[in-house]
Amino acid sequence: MTTITLSKSDAAGVKSDAVVIGVVKLGGGVTLPAGTESLNAAYGGKLVEVLSGLGATGKTGEVTKVPGPLLGKPGKSPTLIAVGLGTAPDGVLKTEDLRAAAGTGVRAAKISQSVAFALPAPDAECVRAVAEGALMGRYAFTAYKSSDGANEAPGNLTVLTDLARNKDAKAALERAQVTAEAVAQVRDWVNTPPSDLHPAEFADDAVKLGKEYGVKVEVLDEKALAKGGYGGILGVGQGSSNPPRLVRLTYTPKKPVTHLAFVGKGITFDSGGLSLKTSTGMVSMKSDMAGAAAVIGATFAIARLGLPVQVTTYAAMAENMPSGSAARPSDVLTMYGGKTVEVLNTDAEGRLVLGDALVRASADQPDLIIDVATLTGACVVALGTKVAGAFGNTDAARDRVLDAAVAAGESMWPLPIPAEMLDKLKSHSKVADLANITGEPWGGALAAAAFLGDFVADGIDWVHLDVAGPAFNDGGASGYTPTGGTGYAVRTLVELAASAS
Repeated sequence: MTTITLSKSDAAGVKSDAVVIGVVKLGGGVTLPAGTESLNAAYGGKLVEVLSGLGATGKTGEVTKVPGPLLGKPGKSPTLIAVGLGTAPDGVLKTEDLRAAAGTGVRAAKISQSVAFALPAPDAECVRAVAEGALMGRYAFTAYKSSDGANEAPGNLTVLTDLARNKDAKAALERAQVTAEAVAQVRDWVNTPPSDLHPAEFADDAVKLGKEYGVKVEVLDEKALAKGGYGGILGVGQGSSNPPRLVRLTYTPKKPVTHLAFVGKGITFDSGGLSLKTSTGMVSMKSDMAGAAAVIGATFAIARLGLPVQVTTYAAMAENMPSGSAARPSDVLTMYGGKTVEVLNTDAEGRLVLGDALVRASADQPDLIIDVATLTGACVVALGTKVAGAFGNTDAARDRVLDAAVAAGESMWPLPIPAEMLDKLKSHSKVADLANITGEPWGGALAAAAFLGDFVADGIDWVHLDVAGPAFNDGGASGYTPTGGTGYAVRTLVELAASAS
């Protein structure tokens, strides 16, 4: 396990294998931010010239490595890693720039190297951003690696700041550690092959962590789901030999200031069911449980931090497979609560398991429900792979989550739920209360949101996050984001709880 500490050590003399600094764009050249004065002096005041001579431009994410000024002397840093920070209007760097730079810098070092971060950290929020970026950037999924450094112990990390003994900075570091560990757990779940993470194993993991972190965890198996009338979850899972689960987590601190309910889509593998996906479309479908992983991970982080917010979480877990027992297009499911749905596309399964969970979450009468789901390819078409779609039944509730996302450094964009979408879902089925698709090739993300909204009880604020794009990274690593599972939405949910306390 990587450890991280705060230190007031001088950047030019800190005992570590590498030091990460930032480089800021300035006009046609570059400049150094505060905190690098001693390093610049160690280079005879020529560090900008050295970096510029090696091609450094200050472009965001750019890495320039140079030998340390005191190479070979005991206790001195042999490597300087300069990371581009982009421009800094009015001399102010955004916390997300620092978070990304820390991630980029730590990835540029070997995993076994100890790394010190001489990035600007003038306040607690900047300290947290640097620490989060460093810890998330250090992540590597090696459970299935037999070589290539899989057993290499990670080096320790140090954030250099004058606030090393400051109470707020220490609290910020603790939050960064807890949040980053939750993100890493979510990434591990998402990256695990679906043959090793069926609904039962996923639920078992939640139970084990619940005991460790003092969170009550209840699991409904297939028999309990049938007895309770959870037709959506059972319908999606009936084609698999691995039965579904509904996991309920409860964190209740003393005198909570508000009650949040989290709901997550946990399709441990999505073949599309009888409405089979293409072979290429299935490759990353082990990640279709990323929403459930995120809400579980966030719940444990909130509990570990002791935030005064009650959290009730529902993770609806199933494996969507084709077989002789699978749900067929035109089957009608009776959802939890009694509403009926005609399944016209078995690949629109996430909304079915979430429908059950949203009705159940509404029964707890929380102040706000947030669901997280890798729900639609249509949202990826609309917003790309880095931005989630945010929907809500009130603008105020949606904007509250968007504000938390901005503070956490996760990109989201507000999208509407047109009233006609629900009308289309209702009219598209001639035999049930509504269909699970509209039958139209456009507006898929909006239709899915409209479907979900119909399962939220009147009078309860609700926000839906479609994270189909940013929950899994098919491309190369960048900043603090690795290839594979990203742990997206954990930081936003923790920030939401923290801002309410």
